[in-house]
Amino acid sequence: MQIQKSVNHSLPFGTLYLVPTPIGNLQDMTFRAIETLKTVDLIAAEDTRNTGLLLKHFEIETHQISFHEHNAYEKIPVLLEMLRSGQSIAQVSDAGLPSISDPGHDLVQAVIAENIPVVALPGASAGITALIASGLAPQPHIFYGFLPRKAGQQKAFFEEKKHYSETQIFYESPHRVKATLENMQAVYGDRSVVVVRELTKLYEEYQRGHISELLAFIAAHPLKGECLMIVSGAEKTEACEADEVDLKAAVEALIEAGSKPNQAIKEVAKRYQLKKQEVYDVYHELRYEGVKKRQKIRKHDEEA
Repeated sequence: MQIQKSVNHSLPFGTLYLVPTPIGNLQDMTFRAIETLKTVDLIAAEDTRNTGLLLKHFEIETHQISFHEHNAYEKIPVLLEMLRSGQSIAQVSDAGLPSISDPGHDLVQAVIAENIPVVALPGASAGITALIASGLAPQPHIFYGFLPRKAGQQKAFFEEKKHYSETQIFYESPHRVKATLENMQAVYGDRSVVVVRELTKLYEEYQRGHISELLAFIAAHPLKGECLMIVSGAEKTEACEADEVDLKAAVEALIEAGSKPNQAIKEVAKRYQLKKQEVYDVYHELRYEGVKKRQKIRKHDEEA
């Protein structure tokens, strides 16, 4: 267990600050983010050229170092040494929050392992910003980030998620949105979806409707700019009314794919919007069995 004191800590280390940057509109930069970038000893940037433009705009002269997914392995030890010596570092991505579909998570884990403070600043996040104006249910929701690119992998991914009741958030390249919506429709059916493009920028646009409607619109009006998609979750009527044989087979399929029994049961329960105990009972054929037998099998699964 680890307890972190983010402010006024007595550790002889610096602090890693995770600083959000605007996703388009520079006015979304916070006062705290600007002050942090001015006062840290170093800025670890995904792309120093992009961040350089931001720093110039706000008259920030702090030195930068390149830190991205392709050089993280070699840069993390360097950054850790600086933090150990008492220097503080701000880590930024090109847009939005670090670690969300951007570099940063590996660095955060390495810093936490050294008991060095990690402080996250609140700020712009494309997925949440678009969600609250989408008109779709804001909670519960699931953020998935970028989707697999190949059609077969996409459809397999959607098959796993099609019974989830949560609103789903995806990032996607504009030239792939049409194909992705077609794959989604083939699995999800004609659900409500919102395509958001150029968020916070001059040409910000929300395209709301059913998948079929957006496909027709996009065919006549090709997408440009940065995009994300928000899709409604499965309605209760869409949830599969599986009988006991179906549930048992679903659990067994996941176990054969490498999942442990309890993991498989949990996944099937979520997939079909059931209580975990219901799926547990069906899988172990305990609907009419005694409590002792149930406890014995549960103990065996936990040991496995």
